[in-house]
Amino acid sequence: MQKEIQQKLLKNPKMLEYLRLNSMWYKYLNRSSSNYKKFESVIKEQYKLRTTDKISDAIDNIDLISSVLDVIK
Repeated sequence: MQKEIQQKLLKNPKMLEYLRLNSMWYKYLNRSSSNYKKFESVIKEQYKLRTTDKISDAIDNIDLISSVLDVIK
């Protein structure tokens, strides 16, 4: 595995945790550094770090707050 990828993994604890839980990615990252982007997208999907996930969570929170306010009235 390239040093750059190792440093990126060590800086991000979620990536490191996912890598330890899914050790098949060691093989893919060792074979080609181009697999890092795929690894990164899988992590974002798994941990719901994508922009669409964040927007969806914000909308859910707004709906929850508005329903609580409706009950209070």
